[in-house]
Amino acid sequence: MDQALSHHRSQLATLAAWAMFSRGLEPEFPVKAQEQLADLKGPALASGGSIRDLRSRNWFSIDNDDSRDLDQLSLSEPLPQGGLRIWVAVADVDALVKKGSPIDQHAQLNTTSVYTSARIFSMLPERLSTDLTSLNQDEDRLAIVTEMAFSEDGVLVESAIYRAQVNNKAQLAYDAVSAWIESDAALPEAAQRVKGLATQLRAQDSMAQKLRVLRRAEGSLEFETFQPHARFDGERITDIRQQPQNRGRQLIEELMIATNGCTARYLADHGGVALRRVVRSPERWQRIVDMVRSYGTELPEQPDGKALEAFLARQHKADPLRFPDLSLVIVKLMGSGEYVVERSGEAPIGHFGLAVRDYMHSTAPNRRFPDLITQRLLKAALESQRPPYSHVELAELAMHCTHQEDAARKVERQMRKSEAALLLHSKVGQRFDGLVTGVTNHGTWVRIFEPPVEGRLLGDVPDLKVGKSVSVRLISTSVERGFVDFALEH
Repeated sequence: MDQALSHHRSQLATLAAWAMFSRGLEPEFPVKAQEQLADLKGPALASGGSIRDLRSRNWFSIDNDDSRDLDQLSLSEPLPQGGLRIWVAVADVDALVKKGSPIDQHAQLNTTSVYTSARIFSMLPERLSTDLTSLNQDEDRLAIVTEMAFSEDGVLVESAIYRAQVNNKAQLAYDAVSAWIESDAALPEAAQRVKGLATQLRAQDSMAQKLRVLRRAEGSLEFETFQPHARFDGERITDIRQQPQNRGRQLIEELMIATNGCTARYLADHGGVALRRVVRSPERWQRIVDMVRSYGTELPEQPDGKALEAFLARQHKADPLRFPDLSLVIVKLMGSGEYVVERSGEAPIGHFGLAVRDYMHSTAPNRRFPDLITQRLLKAALESQRPPYSHVELAELAMHCTHQEDAARKVERQMRKSEAALLLHSKVGQRFDGLVTGVTNHGTWVRIFEPPVEGRLLGDVPDLKVGKSVSVRLISTSVERGFVDFALEH
C-alpha cells in the first residue's frame, strides 16, 4: 500500500475504473466507437439556409479552470427601452454524433460524463467533447441558439430558438470572473482582448442576480452542498478544497435555467413529446417540517417552497458553518431529480427545488445524454419533422438516464471518499476540529474543517447531536474502501 502511495493519480484512476464497472457504467469506449471517431475529418460544417452566421459576435464562455468540454457560450446587448437581450449558444453535438451510431450507443449506455479527480470518464470521446463538438476559443462551430429578451426587472419578454454558426472569442473561468465582479481583481486577460466584453459581463451578472431574486421569491431553494475537490501536484494528491459558490457560477446557472425553460416551452408549443427534468413536490414533507421545527421554525403542512426557502435563508445567515450539512439533510428528504416524458398539453410536474414549472436539460450535450436527446427533438421541431424518438423510446430512456445518473453520482461520491483517505493516510494519529454531520443506526459521522473531509466516529461514542463541535483524532484510513475513521478526543 505504501509503495502505491507514490502514484496517487494512477491508483485513484484504477479505483475509479473499477467503481464505474461495478455500477454498470462502461469506463472505456468500444472498438466500433473508436473506428467511428477515426473516420471523423473535422468539426461539422454549416449547411442549409436556416443556419445563421453569428461568428462575428463577441461570444464568450465561462466554465471551470480545467474544463475542456465547452457546451455553451453567451452574448448580450442592452435593449433600447431598458432590459437586456441575451443569446445562449449550445454546441450542436448531434451534427457529428448521429442517433444509433456506435459513439451514440456508448453515450446512451453511460448517459453522462463521470468526473473524478484522477480521471474523467467522458460520455463522448475526448476528441469530440474537448475539440470537434466543443465551443473552443477562436474556433467556428455549429450551435443551437436561444435568444431571450428580459425586461429591466428580469422578466422574460420573448424568446426564439434557431441554428447558427458561432465563434468563442474568450474562454473564461468562474473563479477569475467572480474575483473581478466581486472585488478589485483584474479583468481576465482573455476578456481584456475583446472590445466591450467587460460591459457584457457586468450586464449579464446584473441580470442573473435579478433572475435569481425572482426565482427565490417564487420559492427556489438555495442550498450550499458539500463539494470537495482534490488538487494534485503532478501525480501526488496535495489538498482537498471546497468548491465555492460564486457570482461566476450563478451567472451561468441562471442563464442555463432560463434557456432550459425556453427549450421546454418551445417543444410544448410545437406539439411534441419531451424528456423533462423534474423534482416532484416532496413526499417526505412532514419529515422536513419535523426537522425544521427542531430549529424553532414552523412550516405549512403542505409543501411550500417559499416558506422553506425563507427558513434556509435565515439559517444560512445565522449559521453559515453548519449550513452545508443542513442543506444535505433537506436535499435527501426532498428526493432526487428524475427524467420523465411529458406530452404537449399535459400539466407539467415542474422542478420543486428551482421553483420553475417548465424545465428540461438542454445545455450540456457534450456531457449529458438527455441534453443530446433534447437537441435532436428540438432540431426536428425547428425543421417541422417527426420526432426522432417515439414515446415508448423516450419513456425507456427516461428511466435509464435517471438510473445511470444515480450510478454516476455514487461513483463520484465513492471516489471523493477514496481521495480523502489517500490525502489523510500520512496523518493518522493527528487531531482535527470538526462538526457532527450525521447520527444514524449505522453510526455517527463527523466533518473536519481542514481538509474538508467526512468520516465515521469509532469507539465508545456518546449521544451527540448533529451540528455539535467536536475534537477528533484520525485512527485509520482505507483508500480502496474510501473509509476515514476518527475517535473522539477527550
